[in-house]
Amino acid sequence: MTRGPSDSGHQGADALYGDMDATTAPHRIPPEMPQYGEANHIFELMQNLLEQLLIQQPKDPIPFMIKHLQRDSDYVPKIIILGPPASGKTTIAMWLGKHLNSNLLSVESLIAKEYSSLAADARTHYQKFQTLPDVLLVRLLQERLREEDCIRRGWILDGIPETREQALLIQTLGVSPRHVIVLSAPDTVLIERNLGKRIDPQTGEIYHTTFDWPPESEIQDRLIAPAGISEGETARRLLEYHRNMVRILPSYPKIVKVITADQPCVDVFYQALTYVQTVHRSNAPFTPRVLLCGPVGSGKSLQAALLAQKYGLVNVCCGQLLKEAVADKSKYGEMIRPFFEKETAVPSYIIMKVLGQRLDQQDCVERGWVLHGFPRDRDQACLMDSMGYKPNRVFFLNVPFDSIIERLTLRRTDPVTGERCHLVYKPPPTMEIQARLLQSPKDSEEQIRLRMELFYRNSAELQEFYRQAITLNGDQDPYTVFEYIESGVINPLPKKVPGLRAKEYPPGEQS
Repeated sequence: MTRGPSDSGHQGADALYGDMDATTAPHRIPPEMPQYGEANHIFELMQNLLEQLLIQQPKDPIPFMIKHLQRDSDYVPKIIILGPPASGKTTIAMWLGKHLNSNLLSVESLIAKEYSSLAADARTHYQKFQTLPDVLLVRLLQERLREEDCIRRGWILDGIPETREQALLIQTLGVSPRHVIVLSAPDTVLIERNLGKRIDPQTGEIYHTTFDWPPESEIQDRLIAPAGISEGETARRLLEYHRNMVRILPSYPKIVKVITADQPCVDVFYQALTYVQTVHRSNAPFTPRVLLCGPVGSGKSLQAALLAQKYGLVNVCCGQLLKEAVADKSKYGEMIRPFFEKETAVPSYIIMKVLGQRLDQQDCVERGWVLHGFPRDRDQACLMDSMGYKPNRVFFLNVPFDSIIERLTLRRTDPVTGERCHLVYKPPPTMEIQARLLQSPKDSEEQIRLRMELFYRNSAELQEFYRQAITLNGDQDPYTVFEYIESGVINPLPKKVPGLRAKEYPPGEQS
């Protein structure tokens, strides 16, 4: 079972050291260890290696492990694309194969393989019965997946498995996809679409008499109508597909993405490409160290409180820490007091001393933390990094100036009760209370403008420093923002995968 952030601290320690004798406690895991493990995907690497050892069961495990690690094939595409007849799965599979430089595997390509006695037997059987026994199909697939190009560049299964029995047989071989895409469209649309399907016998490209007719006359002349596209035949195949699909999908929990095929093919491709480039949540022990950056009024405090409430992270507000240090009259608090009195910036090294004391406490080490209010520029980020406090999730909240003005300039405080309200979002209950409300000088438009300009002046360099930071639109419902942040916290960071450039189109498409 995947562990959530709230319980990962103790479990991460146990995973590294096992049960500890009480006489030797306490043991502190240096922060560099889990940081190294996450940065280099050590847990996933060892998990994959163990899976391959148990599946392949080599006679000599050591050379097998060395060869497996040298291949660097743990993150190659392993994709299954399923869908009813005429849903466009072969087209999407071909485009993904070209874009990801991966191998497209279908029943037709498996039985067409040369220099394989198994494929020759399969061709004979297929020509006679127009189908293959499940065991024979799976043996063909196993033979193909063992070849070096599939190991190094991955694979995309087009329409395989077709039944639950095939899915179970494939699983017993240890063949586990990372992403399963299911295309979906109304049966009436699919029947109409199938009637116009045409195939280029030379390239295997699929065209349509209405939606995708090639402009070149030489291609038009050689297109042929495939067998089995009549309305009755398509309806029969659709009924069979629906019966099988409800039994196949439970074999792939949590990795299925359903995409509507009743839209332009390019849109389907972009959605499929985006999905197969995502990295699923890992089983690795993980202690979140979250940094929220954003201008004043962007909602950092609220998002930090929500994360702390749901996942048990320690909510570390830098400004509040400094105020508490002054109130406690601690050593660093006395150093901070003169800067508070003069309303000038506290030196970074003093802030870092106070912040370091808090982040070193056992609750932060074990449960993780969410920090906001520091760092504010690249120099502070470098200082924090040099002292070993490295966030593993960084979020920048972007909010337009006008929205922040509305959020902050309309805030008021009741001097009698101390309660805070907002003239739009939380108005005072009576006119009497409204008459005595006061505005903080910090909430004036001039002060807000200065603080926003300061943030955005430093924001570019700060984002450059935290290159894996995620930028979010903070000008929306706070709980929508929280869902995005939550997803970024519990899921692993994406590896560097080549994506589509601004003017890049799928293979065969033109602007």
